[in-house]
Amino acid sequence: MVGTRGSRLALAQTRLVVEELEGLGENVEFVTVPIKTVGDVVPAEKLGDVDGKTAFTGDIDRQVVDGRVDFAVHSMKDLPASLDERLVVAATPVRGDARDALVSASGSELSRLKLGARVGTSSVRRRAQLLAARRDLKVVEMHGNVETRLRKMDNEHLDGVVIAAAGLKRLGLESRASQLFSVDEMVPAVCQGVLAVEARRDDRELLAFLRRIDDPVTRASSECERSFSEKLGGDCDVPLGAFASVGSSELNAVGMVADTEGLEMVKVRIRGGMSDPKDLGRRLAAKLSEGGGGKILKELRS
Repeated sequence: MVGTRGSRLALAQTRLVVEELEGLGENVEFVTVPIKTVGDVVPAEKLGDVDGKTAFTGDIDRQVVDGRVDFAVHSMKDLPASLDERLVVAATPVRGDARDALVSASGSELSRLKLGARVGTSSVRRRAQLLAARRDLKVVEMHGNVETRLRKMDNEHLDGVVIAAAGLKRLGLESRASQLFSVDEMVPAVCQGVLAVEARRDDRELLAFLRRIDDPVTRASSECERSFSEKLGGDCDVPLGAFASVGSSELNAVGMVADTEGLEMVKVRIRGGMSDPKDLGRRLAAKLSEGGGGKILKELRS
């Protein structure tokens, strides 16, 4: 029994995980169980009134703990910094595209949108980086799943929306992307494109099975990024981003923080071995703080 949110994207992501597990050739039957979470019920603008850190995962995790489902598939960016001690991320399959994508009504890239173009996003991180790139943009707050945002772009006559590239691709909508931003042009959200397969810590037989689809590169990158965010106390209300990749057997990581209007931005890079990705993430956070990011974070939280 596999627990997941019931959105089209969540189901598509769960199917990717199940297909990998089926490919192991074991005689195992998988049943996907869609679970409605607080985040699916409460309007996005009201999430601040509930526990936003577990809004999209808490209800599913409780069913894993209670044994009503055997494991869960989450978007790792939705996981809180600290997991329930009874649960563990058993596997991180190969990461999807971590980049952000622009879907524009005209099919144009960001630089070619008209002066004062209206671009929708629900992310303060994307907002800050869009405004840093073009101060003339009118960034419109927009919530909802991928299909809802694309529909709102048409219905509300927006010039474009910015969405995670992985979401578009997993829904078969990659052709809608007008531009894929490089990780330098728009630093991604922590663990964007990463799937987390979560199970009970004491279910050793299941954990051993799930670990067979764990990708060590994705695990190292995600541990580095999550450690960076945890060190800085990152949450969805802070324009914070990070991305770690592997090159020449070492991790290369970039971290970014900005004010909400993109007027001040600090971006730093670090590299190090893969033996302790969490330590590298903490060192990236320290470098960002010392380079002026700490001042921005303090002002954002004052």
